[in-house]
Amino acid sequence: MTAQDKIYHIYAKDRCIFHSLKEEEFETTWNALKKLVGIIRSDYNEEDLSFVELPVNKEITQNASY
Repeated sequence: MTAQDKIYHIYAKDRCIFHSLKEEEFETTWNALKKLVGIIRSDYNEEDLSFVELPVNKEITQNASY
């Protein structure tokens, strides 16, 4: 991980269905979801899928007090 990593949240319409995915997890999940909505019968289609990419500063996260 670099000092400035990214996490991803994936949405189906307005609902978050996957959150805080690392880049590798995101790529796999995103590609699988796009294929699935084209194959299975559901209320969703590919246009309903979206994602948000968020930067994460590893140094701040490690030094945070909880």
